[in-house]
Amino acid sequence: MAVNENLRTPIVSVMGHVDHGKTTLLDMIRGSAVAEGEAGAITQHIGATEVPIENIVTKCGDPSLKDRFIVPGLLFIDTPGHHAFTSLRSRGGALADLAIVIVDINEGFMPQTIESLHILKRFKTPFVVVANKIDRIHGWNPNKNSSFLASYNKQSERVKTDLDNKFYDIVGELYNLGFNSERFDRVGDFQRNIGVIPISAVTGEGISDVLMILLGLAQKFLEGSLHYTAKSPGIGTVLEVKEEKGLGTTIDTILYDGTIKKGDIIVVGSLGDPIQTKIRALLKPRPLSEIKAEEKFQQVAEVTAAVGVKISAPNLEGALAGAPVRVVSPETIDAITAEVKSEIADVQIDTDSVGVTIKADTIGSLEALVNELRKEEIPIRKAHVGDVSNRDIVEVSAIEDPFYSVIIGFNVKVLPDAKEKLQTTSEVTLFRNDVIYRLIDDYKDWAKKQKELAEKEISDTIIKPGRFRIMPDCIFRQSKPAVVGVKIVSGVVKTNVDVVNTDGEVVGKVKGLQLRGENISEAKIGMEVAMALEGPTVGRQIKEEDTLFVNVPERHAKRIEHEIYDSMTADELEALDAFLAIKRRDNPFWAK
Repeated sequence: MAVNENLRTPIVSVMGHVDHGKTTLLDMIRGSAVAEGEAGAITQHIGATEVPIENIVTKCGDPSLKDRFIVPGLLFIDTPGHHAFTSLRSRGGALADLAIVIVDINEGFMPQTIESLHILKRFKTPFVVVANKIDRIHGWNPNKNSSFLASYNKQSERVKTDLDNKFYDIVGELYNLGFNSERFDRVGDFQRNIGVIPISAVTGEGISDVLMILLGLAQKFLEGSLHYTAKSPGIGTVLEVKEEKGLGTTIDTILYDGTIKKGDIIVVGSLGDPIQTKIRALLKPRPLSEIKAEEKFQQVAEVTAAVGVKISAPNLEGALAGAPVRVVSPETIDAITAEVKSEIADVQIDTDSVGVTIKADTIGSLEALVNELRKEEIPIRKAHVGDVSNRDIVEVSAIEDPFYSVIIGFNVKVLPDAKEKLQTTSEVTLFRNDVIYRLIDDYKDWAKKQKELAEKEISDTIIKPGRFRIMPDCIFRQSKPAVVGVKIVSGVVKTNVDVVNTDGEVVGKVKGLQLRGENISEAKIGMEVAMALEGPTVGRQIKEEDTLFVNVPERHAKRIEHEIYDSMTADELEALDAFLAIKRRDNPFWAK
């Protein structure tokens, strides 16, 4: 089966925890050494690498592959951590057609791995899990560039058992996250099960399996969605905005549909009005090299999807990572500019209502954060791309509700003047992280703690409901004060509260409580205590077996119902309901 000219190259996002081997895997595929040139061997920028089908065939060592697969190759996106996947977006979904989630088989899942899987689940993107660093298993005998099974079968039984145990830990973790998975060679249906491929990005073991599985997934699931019209105007997404010596500001772009030519007018998304500009130069990395590492780009007259390309044009300074890039004509420029503007406006939020303030590094990550917060039903007042500014601090410090005088920042910096302002104000709480679900968990934990503190403060100042019964044969003193044995039936009884009978008449005040001869400040459900009551005389106003209630003032009853009702125990609510029934017998609107 020959390569179909109308099918574009599938875009594959390589995701996972830092230092688990994403760039090293791509180095092995393309035979370069980009990872060694990275600061701390961690990817600092988004890279795009085009691997033609011919090179995949050579890597797999099977010439018949070229006739079996219809796609022209694979375009890999190497992301810093995981979050850039959401930056690679087309309207309404993620840009990547397929994904690799790489995990260190010896370390297991890390927060960024889990984040990657959440994102893939949301976008329903087909993916494989690559269990890297099998060469680090104690006693592993490497077989350079061989398939996984060929190498596995040459290992000792002890090493095989060790690998199997680590492998099934990963399968178990995937199951806990809602995915059924199995070793790739045992998967019958890739729609029902995730294929897990053990590899070594250093020795090349299992790399051919990764390429084969990706081609198979592209063939099986994507053929319908990879069709493009070569002559249609190009549509892409900004990967990164960069200053290049001699070129000024450029945009690294993934073109995922149509064609883009030198001299074309393009519209590029920005924080303000979309940029309209004319392409001065298209710079394309050679196949098997990547945009961020390429030193000598080829100048080309045009490129066709899917491809990574650097665009040089005037006025690109305000371009936004994750924003659309669209080729336009004089007839379409106004309509497409309006479309691009509305696409960015759709993601950014500005409301007058209450809620938290969000800042994120790209349009895509902002969109992901907004989605996750909405899922948790956390209201949003403002969501914008960009670092935390002085203006953000000033705006948020004016919010009266402490739960919403909050800024949640994903992968952003705090600008110097904002940092200064933060140090002088206690009204603003800032959360920053580069893992979305960690950010949300941090905010939820903080909000829960704040709510508990607020409720405790209210609880300490509010008279809460309580019901108790005078026990028979427990009259220790008849008056001034009466001292009786009581059992707390529900709620709580504290000292210095008035008590009422079942007719709602105040019969006295609790002057003291004792348990086993020790003074106590409060008694709760089930406790049997001695109570000193100022005011009544036993046999007149009160008698054995009487049920009495804490007299909750009306304004306190209102606060209970509005402020701490949800945090009260079942027995406290039962005491409240019984007390309200007494008070509302004559006045149905009491405390409403």
